[in-house]
Amino acid sequence: MREDALPDGVGRREFDGTTRLATRGEPVYGEPTDGEWRAWNPNRSKLGAMLALGMDTGLEGGETVLYLGAASGTTVSHVADFAGPTYAIEFAPRPARDLLSAAESRPRLFPLLKDARKPETYAHVVESDVDVVVQDVATRGQARVAIENARFLADDGRLLLAVKARSEDVTRDPADVFDDVREELADAYEPLEDRRLDDYHADHLGLVARPR
Repeated sequence: MREDALPDGVGRREFDGTTRLATRGEPVYGEPTDGEWRAWNPNRSKLGAMLALGMDTGLEGGETVLYLGAASGTTVSHVADFAGPTYAIEFAPRPARDLLSAAESRPRLFPLLKDARKPETYAHVVESDVDVVVQDVATRGQARVAIENARFLADDGRLLLAVKARSEDVTRDPADVFDDVREELADAYEPLEDRRLDDYHADHLGLVARPR
């Protein structure tokens, strides 16, 4: 992976004899730390896997981010360590409580207990023209969620989408599911890169796109 593919604020540090991606911030999920640095585990983060695999996410650091499917904050806490304002959408109350804890030491992280399938419920809070939409929503209709949230993206923004095939249809071949997602996205997004994430997450696709 090229060093220049990593955003400012994301580095490589040695933890327990292994070089890993890392960000500066308070630990959230029991990850190893080295001073102010905390390891970013790609086995627990689809975006971390995309970076570890060398995908060109377009992230540079300091971006305004809309994160869909924030769960308990594992990945979005890393994002908030290096990004600008980061709006974290999570529907389930239990993980949202953990997300609130992760936000306590991160003034740029704004948790919202909302449903990513209903962007109209947070449109009054999330600023328009965000630089990046990161989506990791384990639901049927993942492409539709990305399309509905395209309204928030700047013209030169990026969609960083993690597609979970088994959430769409557990009976189908993941490759066929991914083809369907690509086709559905085509009217709203121009694809830039995609890659299977199986090295870290079985039956997942990482996809980078920009709005048309």
